[in-house]
Amino acid sequence: MSELSIVMLGAPGAGKGTQAVRIAETHGVPHISTGEMLRGAIAAGSELGRKVKEIVESGALVPDELVVEVIRERLSQPDAQNGFVLDGFPRTIGQAEALDALLAELGRPLEIVLELELAEETAVERMLGRAAEQGRADDTPEVIKNRFEVYRRQTEPLSNYYRSTGILVAIDSSPGMDEVFAEIERVLATLQ
Repeated sequence: MSELSIVMLGAPGAGKGTQAVRIAETHGVPHISTGEMLRGAIAAGSELGRKVKEIVESGALVPDELVVEVIRERLSQPDAQNGFVLDGFPRTIGQAEALDALLAELGRPLEIVLELELAEETAVERMLGRAAEQGRADDTPEVIKNRFEVYRRQTEPLSNYYRSTGILVAIDSSPGMDEVFAEIERVLATLQ
């Protein structure tokens, strides 16, 4: 199979992480979640973790240069040589431009951007359910509201950025997980 380099976009709660994991497992490429990487660094008490702890807990975005450094290091690892599924990055136009530059440097252009679309009310319900199930401290109603405001202000412009490059595909993520995954697989099959 050819190299598969994917970016997952979508509002908080749209199912990016769930679908990214399934794509990664199905296609044998790593799922690279900046949120998980940052939460892991915080839990480990690493230097990076100490730097980002307060930022993450407030629901704000970690500064571009820190996240880009984390991504650069991760994409350089052997398991990412045949592709990757990026989840939670980029979140801003600046990060998208930095990713483009990094991938050009690595000689591995981005193949596709999958944008999962979901109504905000549905996403909030899903996130509150997830918070209850997983005990995620970052999914309180106040933090969720802040994450949507940050998303609208900083991340939504990414849709237009990637749409203008012709690699963005929007996918309705309101059906069940299996239906959404089937649609993703149909779209990815067109890349072969």
